[in-house]
Amino acid sequence: MTGLQQIRLLTFELPMAIDRAAEFEKEALPHVASLLRYAMHIDRRGKAEAEDLVQETLLAAWRNFGQFEAGTNCKAWLFRILINLRYKQLRRTSRKAEVPLAEEEPNLSRPENISRNAEMRAAFARLSPEHREVMQLGVVEGFEIREIGEMLRIPPGTVMSRLSRARGQLRTALQAVRPSPKETL
Repeated sequence: MTGLQQIRLLTFELPMAIDRAAEFEKEALPHVASLLRYAMHIDRRGKAEAEDLVQETLLAAWRNFGQFEAGTNCKAWLFRILINLRYKQLRRTSRKAEVPLAEEEPNLSRPENISRNAEMRAAFARLSPEHREVMQLGVVEGFEIREIGEMLRIPPGTVMSRLSRARGQLRTALQAVRPSPKETL
């Protein structure tokens, strides 16, 4: 059974007014792919754990859908829930410190998440976690500066600064890798 099928079954198991259930399916379920992509970005343990995080996010959204204000950005609301749940997971696991045996390659450096260009992947992987996060939300997921700030609970000016610095670092890294036109002649 796929995650989407499980979500649809969930909509019939938990009580909610029929019109709100349809609204939830219409508003929230189209964002499952984006939620999963971002969950894989912030939860580097693997796809199964990212899917679990998305499922927990949708369950929390379902339970609290009465708090969602119709006409507002449901995607941003769902991402805020996902981020809060991830922070909660991190707090719980930090109490039980685990030492990984081998460092895994960050999910952000996967070709399907950034580009097929190896230099771009490598440059993106070298960004700080804060810079990667705003780039992922702003460039890959398409959120606005204000929305990113609300999700990460940082001022919009900080978001703009991080985006600008991340773009500059990427530009510098890529220019250092690629020879200038004069060198190729």
